[in-house]
Amino acid sequence: MIVTLALFLVGCSGSSGDDSSAASGTPTVVASFSVLADIVANVAGSAVTVESLVPAGSDVHSYEPTPGDVRRANDADLILTNGLGLEAGLSDLLSQSAAPVVEVTAGVSDLGIVENGAVNPHAWMSPTVAWIYVDNIVTALSNLDPEDAATFRTNGEAYKQQLYDAQNALIVGLAGVPVAQRVLVTCEGSLSYLARDNAMEARALWSNTGVEPTPGVMTETIDIVRQRAVPAVFCESTINDGPMRRVAAESGAAFGGILYADSLSGPDGPVPTYLDLLAHNADVILAGLGGAAAP
Repeated sequence: MIVTLALFLVGCSGSSGDDSSAASGTPTVVASFSVLADIVANVAGSAVTVESLVPAGSDVHSYEPTPGDVRRANDADLILTNGLGLEAGLSDLLSQSAAPVVEVTAGVSDLGIVENGAVNPHAWMSPTVAWIYVDNIVTALSNLDPEDAATFRTNGEAYKQQLYDAQNALIVGLAGVPVAQRVLVTCEGSLSYLARDNAMEARALWSNTGVEPTPGVMTETIDIVRQRAVPAVFCESTINDGPMRRVAAESGAAFGGILYADSLSGPDGPVPTYLDLLAHNADVILAGLGGAAAP
């Protein structure tokens, strides 16, 4: 109801009038969350103004939009979302915005990982799958701004090479980890795509809906960590790490550290960009599991 009322008020008041991108004629693209916004910005370059709907540091799963978010969405020339159910809490805002909405996971559904009856939406966590994101973003931006299509294609191909390098660094680092210990134990289950694409087994305390782990899941996770001699377990930055720290204490594993998935950090934090996120996660995972440091 609040979102609907805010949309009505925005529609009555119109644009703010001080939008520099509108004044310059540069199209504005709003991405649903900070990781996606950074990927889009790398493809767009200076030809498009890119904004994130959900701010860095906030969890896209549970975020509640503000009237300012409604204004940004309504003033955008294009909205890019992840899809796969990630933005369920933003559905009212997105459906009532005047801007077209494009899901950048088109073509990823066949690669989807189903957990607890729902598709795991965290496909961007695999650099390999992120290539599909880039291609879809190039297409969406080219449709919005055909004059800069060549720039978008060039930027996209260069960015895909950087994603390839990030993936290759993780593969090389994991070569020294015994196969039995290649178990990626996390809180939310956001690393399933990354684990799959790097011959690792993914285990999580709860699904991507954020439901607290049951005693049975806790016991099962502790047993697996013990039996497989998994050296370290991890948790995502937007999730309460208390339960995972208990798993570490009771299993004898180390708490390997914090991984980033649903959000970038602020500009002064450890992962201000998506490429930084990939590198940070690789370093933390390899350090925890005993792999070689990523080159």
